[in-house]
Amino acid sequence: MNLNLRPSPDNPRRPSYAEDARILSAGGNARVLRNTYALLALSMIPTVAGAWLGLATGLSASMGGMLGMIVFMVVAFGLIFAIEKNRNSAAAVPLLLAFTFFMGLMLSRLLGFVLGMHNGTGLVMTAFAGTATIFFGMAALSSIIKRDLSTMGKWLFIGAVMLMVAGIANVFIQSGALMITLSVMAIGIFSAFVLHDLKRVQDGLETNYVIATLGVYLSLYNVFQSLLTLLGVFGGRDE
Repeated sequence: MNLNLRPSPDNPRRPSYAEDARILSAGGNARVLRNTYALLALSMIPTVAGAWLGLATGLSASMGGMLGMIVFMVVAFGLIFAIEKNRNSAAAVPLLLAFTFFMGLMLSRLLGFVLGMHNGTGLVMTAFAGTATIFFGMAALSSIIKRDLSTMGKWLFIGAVMLMVAGIANVFIQSGALMITLSVMAIGIFSAFVLHDLKRVQDGLETNYVIATLGVYLSLYNVFQSLLTLLGVFGGRDE
């Protein structure tokens, strides 16, 4: 890229200050997006480590029902609050990695259930491939769409809150039909969240790559968990 801004026969006019600002802004947005992708890839390591530890020790399997929900809510929201509070400090990345380790640990209960099926390994790989496909599709779409999607965020947030409330209620109701419905809805809502969050970075509305990574990670985590739940229900074989 030719960055020579001095007047010349090939470059007769120096860009205006507004054009300079747009160039600098685009460069900054691209850097935040690259850092987001890099940190998102790095966050998979503690997630896998947490899931392995949970499977090896059976720790998360012992925290089912109401106890598991309380532990999850307290620790997860506590770490999210800590990440937000330290978003501009050196502690942000370690806190995020600690959060992803915990999320992997909590995921091990579902993984253990699915891996106990005859075709469990295939189901986990299918859920992973489906989540990756959604991520790359939404990432590509975010770079193509020119429309501002910021207003979509509030509706997605309302949908996510409704899912959380219904999920907590289902801990007591224990409805299989509601669980399936919530899983399908979660895939749609959190796939849209990936698109929304990546578009915010590209538009310069989110300039902190740790917070951007947190948002995308949570969405992908929910997509993977929901896909795995549906695959376990409809595709699992015990023999």
